[in-house]
Amino acid sequence: MTVASAGYERLPAVPYDPQLLAGMEMMRQLFEPVPLRADTILSSREHVDRLTAAGDVAQLAGDAPVRIREVSIPGPDAAAPEIVLTIISPADGVQVGPGLYAIHGGGMVLGNRFMAVGQAVPLVVEFGAVAVSVEYRLAPEDPWPAGVEDCYAGLVWFAAHAEELGVDPERILVLGSSAGGGLSAAVSLLARERGGPALAGQLLDAPMIDDRNESASTRQYDMVGLWDRNNNDTAWTALLGEQAGTDAVHWSAAPNRMPDLSGLPPAFIEVGAAEIFRDEAVAYATRIWEAGGQAELHVWAGAHHGFSGFSPESHVGRAANEVRLNWLHRILG
Repeated sequence: MTVASAGYERLPAVPYDPQLLAGMEMMRQLFEPVPLRADTILSSREHVDRLTAAGDVAQLAGDAPVRIREVSIPGPDAAAPEIVLTIISPADGVQVGPGLYAIHGGGMVLGNRFMAVGQAVPLVVEFGAVAVSVEYRLAPEDPWPAGVEDCYAGLVWFAAHAEELGVDPERILVLGSSAGGGLSAAVSLLARERGGPALAGQLLDAPMIDDRNESASTRQYDMVGLWDRNNNDTAWTALLGEQAGTDAVHWSAAPNRMPDLSGLPPAFIEVGAAEIFRDEAVAYATRIWEAGGQAELHVWAGAHHGFSGFSPESHVGRAANEVRLNWLHRILG
């Protein structure tokens, strides 16, 4: 049974920007050839992995003057497997630049570290930065807290090895899209709670941060658009099992459940007005402001999930990419 049939009131959807429709269909064909349900998670994962295989790293880097290598580090505890990190650095060495810790998306059930390479490469070139992309465990085989603990362990390793990597430890930023945005928010909270790495910022692109699936925007995109309410329900259930949607859910799984959002690194939060994550993103930024923190929020009119990567030449895509880069320059220097 899907969420759409569970008796919720459905609301009319915000219309899409016509300039984004072709990119949205391309994204659907690439990443959502079938709806995500419990019985399609594995086949969907295999499909996404074929699109972003390890052999494509050189292609993702293109002609960019970067060097890519991998390291394996200890897992978050003795029973956990090793974590593989992909490290992207300037080809001509680093004169102590910022560090970018990239967490891939995929609803906590799909994807791999190579998905973040394409996003990270131009930023490495732009900022003379070193970027790390983390391979974290996925649900349902490894439910919460496996994935978020992997991500946090990778961040701690990155900060501890900043000097040898050529990274300024005071300019480490965590970033991610969708589930990667949610995990970026979660590791920022874990760093605060555990006295971990001091982060310069957190870039949360359409973050997946609330398991309750009850907002107006989730009801507007029920059987509508990319990553709809039903996909979201499938993913949260895979991650949390029967606890999904209950008060038992921990904030490190769903950061919008953290009551105290004070003392966090500056946040850049962006989301489309025409996608399910709109309302939880707005709520998260609002609660950071209420706690006296720094957050920059952009809600892009008529924009679907993942729009800026698939329609970068559209008016709204260009604006989103320029504004994001502007914020990064202000944070990283």
